[in-house]
Amino acid sequence: MNLPTPEKKRKPLKKITKTRLQNIGLYYLQRFESSVQNLRSVLRRRVDRYAFENKEFDKLEAYGWIEDLLEDFAKENYVSDERYGALKVRDYIESNKPVRYIKNKLKTKGIDAKTIDALLENEDIDEEQMALNFAKKKKIGPFREDENTAVQNRQKDMATLLRAGFEYDVVCNVLSLNFDT
Repeated sequence: MNLPTPEKKRKPLKKITKTRLQNIGLYYLQRFESSVQNLRSVLRRRVDRYAFENKEFDKLEAYGWIEDLLEDFAKENYVSDERYGALKVRDYIESNKPVRYIKNKLKTKGIDAKTIDALLENEDIDEEQMALNFAKKKKIGPFREDENTAVQNRQKDMATLLRAGFEYDVVCNVLSLNFDT
């Protein structure tokens, strides 16, 4: 007995104004640290969703408002790429993420390469230790239960470490280690 399910009626979206965009941006920044590019994409998604439902709405004017708001937020130091990048770099290093992974993640969030390099210079990064911690967590390479499976799965382990973002020479060093326990 299949009864038709009633379609849920969505509430109409509130009108997008410059003040409303400012409030959306401030509320977002209260909850999350963000880069300028990330906040821009969050606000643009809201504008795009509203413009999709209201065809007469001028998206280009709203995009101009977003740029003005981002300038104001940057002047007031509400949003800062350097602060956001430093926070994320620390988090990623504590999570044993490799340098290549960190660079790619920060680039996708809109942080420029010079800023990323400056942030990574300030950090003490031991990529080999990070790779060892990763291998230990995944129980691969020298951390496999028996040596026979470690030899048989060397290519798989190498692929796992390389996909995680570790450099080839670091991966080779980690997989060549032999722990006698």
